[in-house]
Amino acid sequence: MKKTGAELVRHALEQLGIRHTFGIPGVHNTEIYDQLASSDVVTPIRVNHEGGAAFMADAVSRTNDFNGALLIVPAAGTALAMAGIGEAFLDGIPLIAISGGTRTDTGYTYQLHEMDQLAMVKPITKGAWRITEHKQIVPTFYEAWRTANEGEPGPVFIEIPVNIQLFPGEVDELPTFVRPASAPAPLEVGTQLTIDQAATLLREARKPGLFIGWGAVHASDLSVQIAELLQMPVATTLQGLSAFPGQHPLHAGMGIGPAAVPAAENAFADCDVLLAIGTRFGEIATGSFGIKPTWDLIHVDINPAVFNANYPARLSIEGDARAIMQGLLAQLKAAPTPDAAVQARGMNLRQQIAHDKQAYIDEWQRHDSGQRVNPGRFFQALRSKLPDDSYLVTDDGNHTFLVAELFEPRQSRHLITPTDFNCMGYCVPATVGIKLTHPDKQVVGVVGDGAFLMTGLELLTATEHKLGVVCYVFNDGELSQISQAQQLPYNRKACTVLPEVRFKGIADAVGAHYLRMAGDTDIAAVIDQAQTLSAQGVPVIVDVLIDYSKQTRFTKGILRTNLMRMDLGNKLRMIGRAAWRRVATPS
Repeated sequence: MKKTGAELVRHALEQLGIRHTFGIPGVHNTEIYDQLASSDVVTPIRVNHEGGAAFMADAVSRTNDFNGALLIVPAAGTALAMAGIGEAFLDGIPLIAISGGTRTDTGYTYQLHEMDQLAMVKPITKGAWRITEHKQIVPTFYEAWRTANEGEPGPVFIEIPVNIQLFPGEVDELPTFVRPASAPAPLEVGTQLTIDQAATLLREARKPGLFIGWGAVHASDLSVQIAELLQMPVATTLQGLSAFPGQHPLHAGMGIGPAAVPAAENAFADCDVLLAIGTRFGEIATGSFGIKPTWDLIHVDINPAVFNANYPARLSIEGDARAIMQGLLAQLKAAPTPDAAVQARGMNLRQQIAHDKQAYIDEWQRHDSGQRVNPGRFFQALRSKLPDDSYLVTDDGNHTFLVAELFEPRQSRHLITPTDFNCMGYCVPATVGIKLTHPDKQVVGVVGDGAFLMTGLELLTATEHKLGVVCYVFNDGELSQISQAQQLPYNRKACTVLPEVRFKGIADAVGAHYLRMAGDTDIAAVIDQAQTLSAQGVPVIVDVLIDYSKQTRFTKGILRTNLMRMDLGNKLRMIGRAAWRRVATPS
């Protein structure tokens, strides 16, 4: 039979269960857009910037059991989308990027948008393909999907020349896509033996702990069972904040070292066996590598490259987190630890965690924020007013760590934050993508003013599709995470102070409601009003005059860790420069 390449792309996307594509039409992909306009399965969503499209697709993948997809123009579109593709790559998120390509049937070169895209995206994708004939399209899409989703997930890229999209070509068949079985394969003998050893170590531990990242986000129920069985504290990475229910009495918080909140730092002090699942022990997860191990490490991850990269492991177990945890749980139950000792440990631990958490909240509540909004009071109010199944999205900035320390995640995959690529501009488009695929849930973004300026115009996409997202813009007039980091070593701020931004004007421009939260007395009423307005299918921008004068534990911890890591000469130089500027510069 003969089919155009665009028809074949539509067939493949429908078979793969893709619900939306995000991007901007151009001369190199309009035929595919035309095909998708007739699809009952796939809806193309036009955005305002391909970077925003990639963030939307990334967020769709993080919060659903189907993949997000891009449909972009080559060269410029791909370059702009690389921010989101890179985020997905480093965070382990499946994403399918589809790009048009220049014509291959004219004999001419130096065409519009002509460049080697596969070389450009190779470092930030799991696989990249360039279609050369029609019969490759459907099998390539199926292979790309498997590549994106099997093993450690990640983005893939497919380029389709415009002439192949436009003109019919011969294909043998239109194969259906057979989704792989959801049940994991049986564990290998060697893996099971290592799991048995891990169970023995954990049973015999005096003070075991559980540290989980995004890699364990699909197994929260098993994490709870393992933690309760051994009565051990649980901490998460930044990306894995929602991998364990924050309301559980064994949940201690984000991180386990000197950059962690007090509940987590205290709960993991003198930990002798640490079970770490789905975390790479990267820079943010470890507070700039400030963790000093006191433990034997049992490291579980689907990617063996992470083992012993930063912290040596006593046992390394490669495989799917859910499968490994099921095997471990079965082994732990087969030979349980004596109840009396475990229950006594658990009772003391739960009391300590509850005390430390409340003390930290009280510390924030007592902080004098003057006429501005106290972050502790804001997040306590927001948590009390949002249903447990709401989605909260952050961006990259000081607000990210305020969320991590002060907002309690209650359901898996419902608190979304960019982590390792750490790209500003993620939040607003991500809220749009999540609301598009979860229209019956409340979707809230917490975003710094600097990050909002990058992609805030994507709220126009929300307005177009009647998506009532709420974006709380933490407005302090600075790039605060960096300006705070400048204060100690430099005693001045360079390029981190923003000009005045009139967010009401942006709201008017994109058709959003605008609300202003000027101080603590506004918090409850403004949150209620934002929820009421967003329920009408209109986005809401809340201009929060936030107080950033109190540093998070994370910020304090990494500043101290990095300063102490310097040799004595450079340490004295940095401190001396800051001290001299403090004396020499009038306040």
